[in-house]
Amino acid sequence: MDFHPTEEQAAAAGLAAQIFGDLATHDRLAAAGTGSDAELWKALTTAGLTAAVEDVGLLGLVLLLEEQGRTTAQVPYAVTCVYGILALARHGSVEQRSRLLPALGSGEAIATGAFPDRGRITASADGRLSGSAPAVPWLREATHVLVPDTAGALWLVRTDAPGVRTSPVETTAPWSAGSLTLTGAEAERVGAGPGREAYADVLAVARTAFAGLQAGVCAGSLARAVEYTCTREQFGRPLSTNQGVMLRAADAYMDTEAIRVTAYEAAWRVDEGLPVGDHALTAAWWASEAGKRVVHAGQHLHGGMGADLDHPVHRHFLWGRQLDAYLGCGSELLAELGASLAAGTPAPGGPAPGPHPAGPHPAGPHPASTPAAAGAPEGEEQA
Repeated sequence: MDFHPTEEQAAAAGLAAQIFGDLATHDRLAAAGTGSDAELWKALTTAGLTAAVEDVGLLGLVLLLEEQGRTTAQVPYAVTCVYGILALARHGSVEQRSRLLPALGSGEAIATGAFPDRGRITASADGRLSGSAPAVPWLREATHVLVPDTAGALWLVRTDAPGVRTSPVETTAPWSAGSLTLTGAEAERVGAGPGREAYADVLAVARTAFAGLQAGVCAGSLARAVEYTCTREQFGRPLSTNQGVMLRAADAYMDTEAIRVTAYEAAWRVDEGLPVGDHALTAAWWASEAGKRVVHAGQHLHGGMGADLDHPVHRHFLWGRQLDAYLGCGSELLAELGASLAAGTPAPGGPAPGPHPAGPHPAGPHPASTPAAAGAPEGEEQA
């Protein structure tokens, strides 16, 4: 396997880093509240970084999402790319791709996904959906929602269609989330055939992409912690000279690298058309479990400052905990991975786009979480 980015992937990641670094400032993020930053979203789409996902592949998208995570940039980039552009590029019909991909690439349309852990939405014979999803990220901004039914089929629903109702839901991270209720809503099928493999493929891609986003969130949190502990002095020397602080930061660094490398491997396998279900589960587990440890460490290493809700590091804490919850409980992911390994059959995650035969229906992302309390590291004053 080769994790070195192509020239195109590296150029896209560099451009993303510049745009996120220039526009995703603390003041602008605070002003955005739970909604998206319209100027930042326009800058990304105008630069072609949304449409480019079709060309740079999933590994390229993971690199781009790392840059978003470093700044916790308040835009529906991950959901539009995963549940819109990549889902349609891999499983949509020719007509769907030609009609929807240009709008998604330009930012005119915004997609998200209602992926519950258990089937809550049913489809009638004539393609009308009924049911609900309790917390869908960026639903209040979305024009389209990718919805799996109880049989694992994928459907695309317009949020302004008759029979579709959305209502605001506040989650840990300010992702403009909402609850989705469908009552005989019209929808169009994405992917052919009666099986669940298209759903499994989208789920594997989502797990990998959001693991990449978590790698960036953790890297940003750790960078802030390192900067703070190297400049904050106590008893005449920087906090970073204390062995306990150094060990905590080192553990956070190793956890961040584990999230990154497992996300890279899963993304590379998707781009190479290799089975990826178990690898996506592994990346999701690291992102959930290790990501939680890293953002806690980042906040703890800030001491009393980390308890300030207005401090930039607190955004990383909120995003890290939300991604932990969205990817799913670590023990559940580990149990699913263990069952797959024990059975000797890889977890579903299609090696190639398009209609495929049926496969098992894996657990999906979980929606909401509540931020946990964080204290100060030993040797640092409490707020």
